[in-house]
Amino acid sequence: MRNRSPKWTYTVIAIALSLVLFLALVLWLRVPAYIAWLIAASIVLFALYGYDKAQAKAGGGRVPEIVLHGLALLGGFVGGWIGMFAFRHKTQHPMFKVVLAIATVLNLVVIYFLYFR
Repeated sequence: MRNRSPKWTYTVIAIALSLVLFLALVLWLRVPAYIAWLIAASIVLFALYGYDKAQAKAGGGRVPEIVLHGLALLGGFVGGWIGMFAFRHKTQHPMFKVVLAIATVLNLVVIYFLYFR
């Protein structure tokens, strides 16, 4: 059996959890779809920041940066910002702040066009 890279494992888990939360928010709580996605992706990214921080302290397997950046760009930017400061994780890595800033601006533009235009 072929071993999968941790990058794909974390990516699949992150997307699956985000989709489950998204569906729960849309179907049960009737949250508008885009807002539900932002909430779901943020919750998952926040959890990944916490998990990665715990793994960093324990010397265990880490969440690949591309997974953290990708989920931030796909809508988890709020969870990324909160996770960065709540766990004091990745605060010394300028690229994380740059990606989170870009993700914030991109998603605010989408929000503007979806809800205020």
